[in-house]
Amino acid sequence: MLRAKNTATGIGTIGYLVPEFPTQTHVLFWREIQALRALGANIKLLSTRMPDSSLCPHAFAKQATAETCYVYPPTGIPGIRHALTHPRGVAKALTYVAKLTDTDLSATARLLALALCAAKLAGYCDKTGITHIHGHSCADAAHLLAMCRLMGGPAYSLTLHGDLVVYGKNHREKMTGAKFVSVVGSHLLHQIIADALLPKERVWVTCMGIESERLGNLPDKRCYVANRLNMVTVARLNPAKGHIHALAALREMVNAGVDARYTIAGGGDYRATLESHVHELHLSDRVDFVGTQSEEEVMALLTTADVFVLPSTGSGEAWPVSVMEAMACGTPVVSTIIGATGEMITDGVDGLLVPQKDELALTAALLKMAKSPDLRRSLGEHAKVKAARDFNVISTANKLLEAIADGRT
Repeated sequence: MLRAKNTATGIGTIGYLVPEFPTQTHVLFWREIQALRALGANIKLLSTRMPDSSLCPHAFAKQATAETCYVYPPTGIPGIRHALTHPRGVAKALTYVAKLTDTDLSATARLLALALCAAKLAGYCDKTGITHIHGHSCADAAHLLAMCRLMGGPAYSLTLHGDLVVYGKNHREKMTGAKFVSVVGSHLLHQIIADALLPKERVWVTCMGIESERLGNLPDKRCYVANRLNMVTVARLNPAKGHIHALAALREMVNAGVDARYTIAGGGDYRATLESHVHELHLSDRVDFVGTQSEEEVMALLTTADVFVLPSTGSGEAWPVSVMEAMACGTPVVSTIIGATGEMITDGVDGLLVPQKDELALTAALLKMAKSPDLRRSLGEHAKVKAARDFNVISTANKLLEAIADGRT
């Protein structure tokens, strides 16, 4: 039973910080913001700098930009006033920068500029009554929140969205002052404890929820026909996303007599390389590059796909939102074992898991899907149940509010 409506009224105004907000991939943050507000929380949107408006095609972009306080450039009376009235806090922030290790001259200069932004943020919090900031980054934005706190700003917490090595250095300094750090998948928990030396009780596993109820009510437009398979991947076009392995599997399926087609949604500089590879494999009539898609267009793809494929490699994935959305729609998923996919999917029950870069295993899994419409239907139905139970954004947002209110997990 949710208790966050009462919890939210007792924790004051919450600052919600996402770097360079909003962009194409920030739909999940907007969903969480709306869920927090639906649960009674007073949310103020914060960001580092304003992105190019062309980077966010979603309908919420204009409203989100208008609501957001951007701390760069660090100008304005509130920040100057706060710095002048908190000289000891400013000194603490400068000392914080001076004591950081593994920083060269350019990094130190960048962090000193960030200290000015921290003063602006602290001044904005004074003005608006923000009592806690939750930051969705463990890179420089975490330094920003740490220095803001030292300057007399509000308490803060963080969410880690991927392997810690991606988010720079000096994690212990960033996180020591945090009320808690949430991690998107259990595989990240030990990284925080080992690197930042945080006690386990201040780190907890979470995920960014989705509108599983709305997605679960979308119509099923799939064609459950044996030896016919409509594959879809929604991801940026980057080598780490493993499209090349899915294309190899597609070639093998077509060779085996399967009427298989592959829709690739997403943008990126890697598109030309992928298109060239498609041509080399003689698959041009079976692969469709549809580019960056809006939220509504992605939903349309998922409701017509026979299988969602995530062939990612390396360590770039954490808790893939695209997998949650596919599962919530009832679209069966074939995914590599990467990040938290082993937590999200029970192999053979609500999806299929394969080793990274194992094209034979990926081909076998997709052939199994192609040959058995009953398997596709069963996996999709079980996936929908799991998504409704575990990935609902209201539930995950409620847990965040409880953590802020309790100061513990």
